[in-house]
Amino acid sequence: MKIASIDVGLKRIGVAICLDNKIILPQNAILRKNRNQAARDIKLFLNEWEIEKLVVGLPFDGSSSEEMSRRIKHFVSLLELDNIEVIYQDEQNSSFEAKERTFGVFKHSKDGRVDSMAAVIILERYLENKNLA
Repeated sequence: MKIASIDVGLKRIGVAICLDNKIILPQNAILRKNRNQAARDIKLFLNEWEIEKLVVGLPFDGSSSEEMSRRIKHFVSLLELDNIEVIYQDEQNSSFEAKERTFGVFKHSKDGRVDSMAAVIILERYLENKNLA
């Protein structure tokens, strides 16, 4: 099954894919000019890779998690995914963990690499939870 994950942010959307339920690869982040452009870019990516399941990072706790969850779910609704199953996965500390994992590997600029590494972590958590069930 081809699975993708996204880490939705206000400026960038991190993207990762897994084509074999084992190896997760970060992809180029989507730079977000506005939500409609970002939704088109994500949908195009999902169609190009023939993704069957989309794992979306969602904050499950924290002071601003309710507002951010609402924004993320609204963004996902813009994707109009008819044949792709959407799963929400807790993203707690995924961005922080991505920065820690990549410290010294590349310069932490605003090019989206850390955001896509956060998407990798979100997908790892999903696959780990799925395998435990």
